[in-house]
Amino acid sequence: MPSAPPSTDASSADPVLVEVTRGDAVESVHRGVFVVVDTEGRVVLSAGDPERAVFPRSAIKPLQALALVESGAADAEDVSGHEMALACASHSGEEAHVTAVGAWLDRLGLSETDLECGAHPPFDEQAQHALLAASRAPDRRHNNCSGKHTGFLTLARHLKAETAGYVGFGHPVQQSILGILEQMSGLDDLAAAPRGIDGCGIPTIQMPLGNLALAMARFGSPDDEPERRQQACARIRSAMAAHPHAVAGTGRACTRVLCRLGETALVKTGAEGVYCGAFPTLGLGLALKCDDGAGRAAEVMLMRLLQRLQLLDEAAAADLADLARSPVRSRAGDRVGEIRPVADFPV
Repeated sequence: MPSAPPSTDASSADPVLVEVTRGDAVESVHRGVFVVVDTEGRVVLSAGDPERAVFPRSAIKPLQALALVESGAADAEDVSGHEMALACASHSGEEAHVTAVGAWLDRLGLSETDLECGAHPPFDEQAQHALLAASRAPDRRHNNCSGKHTGFLTLARHLKAETAGYVGFGHPVQQSILGILEQMSGLDDLAAAPRGIDGCGIPTIQMPLGNLALAMARFGSPDDEPERRQQACARIRSAMAAHPHAVAGTGRACTRVLCRLGETALVKTGAEGVYCGAFPTLGLGLALKCDDGAGRAAEVMLMRLLQRLQLLDEAAAADLADLARSPVRSRAGDRVGEIRPVADFPV
C-alpha cells in the first residue's frame, strides 16, 4: 500500500452502504469504507478511501496472537487449540469461556486478578441473568478480551518479563506484537503512528485500512513469510475454525460465519464498526469500517462482501440470511423493518 500519510477523517464522501427501514420507509443510513487486497497489497475491491486510518480494535486479535506462537510460549505452556481461539476472541462471557480462561490462568499459577483488562458484564444475556440470579458480580474473566490477556500473560512468562504492567506500550509483550504488526502490514514505523488505549487497556494504533487488509491477506496466505510465521498463521487459523464458539459466542456473527465457512473465511469483529477478514483460498484480506461505529451496519457490510467474493454457497447464504439483512423488531418481537445493504452497494 502507499506510504503517504493516511487520512484519519470519516469523509462525508464515503458512500452510504447500509440502510435501516421501518415499514416501507428508510429511517436511517450508515456510511462506510472497505477494501479487499491481495498479498501484494493490490486493491481488488474498495469503496471510500483505502488509506483511511482507523483504530483496528479487536479485529486484529489473530495477528496479535502470532507473538504467542512464534515466541515458543504456546508450546512451552501447552496452549491448546481451544485456548488459542480464546486468545483471538472477543467472547461473550458465557460459562464455557469463563471456565476455560480460569483453567488456563490456573495452569500458569495466576488468577483473574492478574488480568489487567478490567471487568464488565457478559455480552451473553443468559450469562448476565445467571450472574444476577446467583448475586454475583462479573470478574475480569468475563471481559470479552480475557482470553487475549491470558495469552499476553503466557507470553510475558515465557519472555521472563514482569507480568504486572503487560498492557503498557513499552512492555516486551506489546513490543513483540508491535514488530509483528509492522511486518504483516508493511508499515515500517508503527511506534510513531497515532495511538490510544483500547477498551481492555492495551495500546491500539491507527493503521490505514489497506494495510490492515494486507496484514489479513498475509495471515491467510503467508506463503512468502518465514517458515515459523507460516506455521504460526496456520495454527491460529486452524484453532479459530475448530473452535468457533470460543472466538465469539452463541448467535454471534463471527462464530456463525466460522461455523459455516471455517478457514475459508476467518472473520473478526472490532469495536466501533470495524471488521477484518482473511480468505486463504482467494489469497485476499479485508478491512472495513462503518463511519459512525455501528456494529449492526458493519455486519451487513461484511456479509455483502462475502457474497460478492462468492464465499457463500446456497446453504450458507440461507443460514446466514438474517445477518445479511438483519430484521428490525418491535418490543413484541414482530418484524417491522430491516437493516440491509443499499441497492447500489458499490461492488
